[in-house]
Amino acid sequence: MFNKVRKYLHKIEITLTALLMILVGSLTWSLTMVKSGIVYGYGMGFWGPNGHDGVWHIAVAKSLARGTWEMPIFQGATIKNYHIGYDLILSIIHKISTIPVVTLYFQIMPPLISLGIGYFAYKFIKKWKGEKQALWSLFFIYFGGGFGWVVTLFRSGIFGGESMFWSQQAISTLINPPFALSLLFVFAGLNYLYEGLKQNEKKYLVTAAILFGALAQIKIYAAILVLGGLFFIGFWKLIKREGLAVIKVFMGSLTIALVLTLPFLDLSANTFVFRPFWFLQTMVGSPDRLFWLKLASAMMNYQLAGNWLKYGLATIVSFFIFWYGNLGTRFIWEIDIADKLVKKRKINYIETLIVFMILMGVLIPMLFVQSGTPWNTIQFFYYSLALSGILAGVGMAKWFGNISIPILHSIGICIVVLVTIPTTLSTLWLHYLPGRPPAMIGKSELEALTFLKQQPDGIVLTVPFDRDAAIAEQDNPPRPLYLYESTAYVSAFSDKQVFLEDEVNLNITGYDWSERKLAVQKFFETDNTNKVGEFLKENDIKYIYLVDFQKEDFPTDTSFTEKIFDNDEVVIYKTNLL
Repeated sequence: MFNKVRKYLHKIEITLTALLMILVGSLTWSLTMVKSGIVYGYGMGFWGPNGHDGVWHIAVAKSLARGTWEMPIFQGATIKNYHIGYDLILSIIHKISTIPVVTLYFQIMPPLISLGIGYFAYKFIKKWKGEKQALWSLFFIYFGGGFGWVVTLFRSGIFGGESMFWSQQAISTLINPPFALSLLFVFAGLNYLYEGLKQNEKKYLVTAAILFGALAQIKIYAAILVLGGLFFIGFWKLIKREGLAVIKVFMGSLTIALVLTLPFLDLSANTFVFRPFWFLQTMVGSPDRLFWLKLASAMMNYQLAGNWLKYGLATIVSFFIFWYGNLGTRFIWEIDIADKLVKKRKINYIETLIVFMILMGVLIPMLFVQSGTPWNTIQFFYYSLALSGILAGVGMAKWFGNISIPILHSIGICIVVLVTIPTTLSTLWLHYLPGRPPAMIGKSELEALTFLKQQPDGIVLTVPFDRDAAIAEQDNPPRPLYLYESTAYVSAFSDKQVFLEDEVNLNITGYDWSERKLAVQKFFETDNTNKVGEFLKENDIKYIYLVDFQKEDFPTDTSFTEKIFDNDEVVIYKTNLL
């Protein structure tokens, strides 16, 4: 049996040690996902940000599975300014297999993607640098963490602080499935790019171009970084007269990216806004981040006073805190690259490509924020951390390879591991392993959504999210999703298009929803039955979905509607105007 396993591992070009590390890493990552979307005694639970982000992806995937490009949370609009690749894959697998989208999203796709990330990262790094480098890189890719835990330990005596310096760390990769899938494509693309250039094989280069180009509809941030890196390296190789292969890969990737992106892109939208050092200012000034008021005050006052020298120094200090606070032990890659530069050793094109993408990944969020949701551009930096894991693995293998005393070698490895993993362990312990989640859909509401799902298609009207009511309940988990955040849950679990829902993602994707929200609020406040009828007819509303305290906001003495469902938490009305 063992010999058969060894033969199979040899066939797929992986060692047993690497396989074990990939399995442990994938299991660890998957713990952030697999508990969500399952029905417990209180209802369906959602851990971490899955109560918002996961529900959004489920809504989009189900909408695509119905064969429509409509925005599921904004009636009358089509999907735009959004990479649909991951959700489209979910919808296709769902249609072929009939496996529920919720199960695919939370229990099946996460471990498969994490296994794929580890496999292609290992293959690429082993071919490029060697086995030890690949193993260390896998460690940093799966378990890399920052130094936020040092701050929380000093301040409050507990481990924590994953996003204290704004960026998520490796443990949270799967809670952003498009990001996770894009990593798989990046590592697979690098593997085929390296193989194609090494062997001068066109088929590998074409495969790399397809994978890199497809990133535009999986995660546009990855596409921008990879395309920028390919252009830089291609131009560099062109100047050095080393051929046109990389430029051709760039052109092929760019063409595919444009074909996939332009149909869903609103060219009139101003997606990125120039706001230098917003992340640094909010990192030191926000109570939910580092919150160093003295430094925040210095940055603000020096800027207002026009004291640019002192402002520059304060900004540099903030940047170094941001950079090394997030990098953690992965900073070793800088030492390795600096050593090569000092000793005038050649830095090959792969290292140059990775370093370029790392620097671009931090430069963009340092200068730009995203309109509507400023913090979204921090996702560029996620790639800087993942790619730093590769170079850190290469540097760490080299560093430990120079230690000839076994006891020092073992002590060194223990120190690196013990300093790196607190972020992973604390994030799991605080956010994903507790028995009760922060958000849920109660059993009574699941019953209502299942009933609505079985009704004929039609537009659903819901009451806009009440943030004040949600804040009042924030200390009573698990909260129902209507008291958690503005989410897409009615669309996601009723398989219907909603008139207005999930204001967060409407902001991110650039829809003008504020006037519609005002109109809906006026609708629920009016006692004029004629206006009620006019609104319902003009907007093709077929169902009205009301929960708990919202039940009293709608007049029941109207000839325009009939009650079709009622339990202890939800009332559903059906209109008779269509």
